[in-house]
Amino acid sequence: MQVNIDLFNPFGYQFFQNALIGGIIVSVVCGLVGLFLILKKEAMLGDGLSHTAFGGIALGLLLGINPLIAALGVSILAVFTISYMRRKKIAPSDSAVAVMLALGFSTGLIVISIAGGFNVDLFSYLFGSILTISFSDLLLVSVLSTFVLLFIGLFHRELLSIVFDEETSRIMGIPTTRLTILFDLLIAVTIVLSIKVIGTILVVALLVIPGLCALKLNLSFKKTLLATTLFSALSTTTGIMLSAIFNIVTAGLIVFMLVTAFLITLLYKKLD
Repeated sequence: MQVNIDLFNPFGYQFFQNALIGGIIVSVVCGLVGLFLILKKEAMLGDGLSHTAFGGIALGLLLGINPLIAALGVSILAVFTISYMRRKKIAPSDSAVAVMLALGFSTGLIVISIAGGFNVDLFSYLFGSILTISFSDLLLVSVLSTFVLLFIGLFHRELLSIVFDEETSRIMGIPTTRLTILFDLLIAVTIVLSIKVIGTILVVALLVIPGLCALKLNLSFKKTLLATTLFSALSTTTGIMLSAIFNIVTAGLIVFMLVTAFLITLLYKKLD
């Protein structure tokens, strides 16, 4: 392991500033969306969509278009397909997710084969490359994140109601079907936001672990939301800092810090 002495004070580098800003924005969005996914007991939907997005990334690289835009399109299509399979009782939720995961990932492998194999760009989307995030990537992340945060801010009560009792929520006049579809679309957007930070393979960690940490503390819902964002943002920031200092892959360190935070909360609960 090589220590980058020059990066002990990395804040003067534009690439590092972009990485920190982008990482914090994405981690907060992932934490909030992931918390609702955990409460809905559909955490694996995030994993399924992230693997489906891999097919979109491969298509984007093959066709010469922005891979994140291609991934967003494929993820949205997958969300609508999963929702349709649920409503028509073609397959239960977990089975529908599994079908789309298999289809998306296999499509990506076929495209890679046609293109002649893996390349550096594709690996960066598989495993994340936040230290190479550009200003245009940062702009896209900021715009999409603003949309996600506004939706959660406006409809968090309705979403919480649907999570705990969807049938009663429907009787009360809450448009449960539309809100569920919109929330699933937000998951697709969040997955795409996370790809540059942590890659398609590890994105489920950024979605799930911060919420699990916060829920272990048995706080009120608002405090749980705050704790989730703190766990997510601090773990991501620490991972980026350590990556720059010790020249270790960023995505791996971010996940390692998330798991460390989870273990600390478990220890805290045992000692409490």
